[in-house]
Parts: sequence; structure tokens; C-alpha cells
Amino acid sequence: MHLCSEPAKHETHFATLINSDAPMQKLDGKGDSRIFRGGWLLRATGLDELPQVINVLCGDSHSQPRRTHTLPGLTGLWQVSGKNRTTFKEMIRLDLAYTEKKSLWLDVKIILGTPPAILRQVLDTRHQRKRVVAPSNSAGIDSTESGNS
Repeated sequence: MHLCSEPAKHETHFATLINSDAPMQKLDGKGDSRIFRGGWLLRATGLDELPQVINVLCGDSHSQPRRTHTLPGLTGLWQVSGKNRTTFKEMIRLDLAYTEKKSLWLDVKIILGTPPAILRQVLDTRHQRKRVVAPSNSAGIDSTESGNS
């Protein structure tokens, strides 16, 4: 994201997701102007989540509601169960289901499901970005990326 990006757009989008049954779409799939050029690919592949590796290795976890009784990982049941295609309520349900049913077998299934989920996310984001291109834009320049270097 661009330095000092205003959070209001994200806060409004997040509040809308919580209060609706809409799929958990990230703003960058809709041409979020706060994302720098090429940043959508980092977000779609999940590479923007790499700082969590440090948290996982250090065992850092904050005291939060029941869904956080499990230490954070690099991937999860929600991420391989549709991620941005699920609603906020479904995300919470999946996080709770993992907390209640965690096992080695479930972890193996999640790990094996992660690469296809990342590929699906990249393709979905790419498709959404193509739909954002303005119809009157004859030069073929994505209007969401112009001026965002």
C-alpha cells in the first residue's frame, strides 16, 4: 500500500462485509487506489502475509475471542475454503470449526489445499481487475493503476 493511506475506505468496506452476507472480497480486487502498482499480485498470492512467519515462529498470539485460541499459522481452513468467496460470518465459522476440530490430518489437508487456493485467488483477482478497466479506455491501460507507481 502507499505510505500514509487513509483507512476510511477500508473501514467502510470491512463494516459492510461484517453487516452483510456478501463474499469477503478485498478492495484491491476492485481497484483500490491505496495499493501500489503490482501490489495486487502480492496480496493475491498471500505474500503480503509473510510477516506472519515471524509471529508463527515466535509463537506470538493476542488474547482475543474463541477463534484465536489456536496460534496463527501461514494458512488456514478459511483460506482453502473459498477465502474471498465466503462471507464474514462464514470466515468466523470456519475459524471456529478449525479450532474445535484441529488435527494432523486436517492440517495436512489445509497444507495440500493451499497452492490451489492461491492459484484460484490470483486468477480471481486478475479477472476482477480486468473488469475494472474503463470501457472508454481505448489504450487498454487499467484505470486502477494509472498514477499509482
